[in-house]
Amino acid sequence: MHEIQALKDCDSSMDATVADATHKLATVRTGRASLAMLDGIRVDYYGTPTPLNQVAKLSVPEPTMIVAQPFDPSTLSAIEKAIRTSDLGLNPANDGKIVRIPIPALTEERRKQMVKKVRAMGEDAKTAIRQIRREANEEIKRQEKSSAISEDEARRFLEEAQKITDRHTQKIDDLCRRKETELLEMA
Repeated sequence: MHEIQALKDCDSSMDATVADATHKLATVRTGRASLAMLDGIRVDYYGTPTPLNQVAKLSVPEPTMIVAQPFDPSTLSAIEKAIRTSDLGLNPANDGKIVRIPIPALTEERRKQMVKKVRAMGEDAKTAIRQIRREANEEIKRQEKSSAISEDEARRFLEEAQKITDRHTQKIDDLCRRKETELLEMA
């Protein structure tokens, strides 16, 4: 029953890759306020890089504004600096109690850069999926060589691995297409 396990492992690994891609695509800025876009930001909290959401309460009071309210007021400037130095192109301002992060509308040039970034993320995810398929195929061929499965079974399992791959690749393409549409429709 190892061959079935190879396909199950293949499917679950590809599911994890799609979930990872979904999370990464959520961090791409679209001109609309989203807390997910701040997920990668780390604040220097007493010498330790700490996720922003662990040092401040984040909220979206309006579609083009994110507010970060620090749990410890002494981290205000560190939060502001971390956001400013991120590659998101955001310019936060603090009033001594909270950090306001206005989300500017994307320029046409910045939109095109973001679409390229989305496509690159999609390609990375599809490459990871193909690598998972390659590993599953190698396991199936190894089992065929050791006579654990027949030639017909091996062929059937290889076809099934390809179907699993196609299904997950399509999910990645759909995610990227939705994100590109979201980026371009905001114009």
